[in-house]
Amino acid sequence: MFHTTFYLRRLHSLVGLLVLGMVLFEHIFTNSMALGGAPALNGALKMMELIPAPIFLMLEVCGIAIPLLFHAIYGIYIALQAKNNPGNYGFVRNWNFALQRYTAWFLVVFLIWHVFYLRIFVKGITGTPISYELLQNYFLSNPIFALLYVIGMFAAIFHFCNGITTFCMTWGIAKGPRIQQVVNCLSMLLCVVLCLITLAFMGSYFM
Repeated sequence: MFHTTFYLRRLHSLVGLLVLGMVLFEHIFTNSMALGGAPALNGALKMMELIPAPIFLMLEVCGIAIPLLFHAIYGIYIALQAKNNPGNYGFVRNWNFALQRYTAWFLVVFLIWHVFYLRIFVKGITGTPISYELLQNYFLSNPIFALLYVIGMFAAIFHFCNGITTFCMTWGIAKGPRIQQVVNCLSMLLCVVLCLITLAFMGSYFM
């Protein structure tokens, strides 16, 4: 018997880890170039523009947009079925379980806003290239947007890092409670490191 839910959940987990992870690390790496000022970030952005536009668009649609849409839509379906009870059970994993879903809801709204404004409106409709100067002006003139961006990045980072643990559990990589605890600790350590890098490059726009 073909268990659709079983395979959909594993595909959802795999897409989240690989696609979200790829996008997240690329995003953090590229934005961290802001620590070197305008020349460093603008140079990194120009390197990405060396990819022919049709190929780059195909990669964005097929390699990022469609997988993330599947992850988000099926994730919403899973979240609507979930029963979060961190107040009744104070275990770390239960809080992580709840936060995984809270951050998912926030990320749906955040990514719609972020992608529509910068990728579709600014770059696509107005034809304005993304640059250090544009981002700095955007964040300095709208501090609330800078705060929301940081919160959005923190949510994405936690969602990904906590997803590493659930991925290892779902795929049978971490079977026992001890190895699950080790994986969770390492994942949360990675979460802290990535959040600190995010704070550093965001703070550079205000220096």
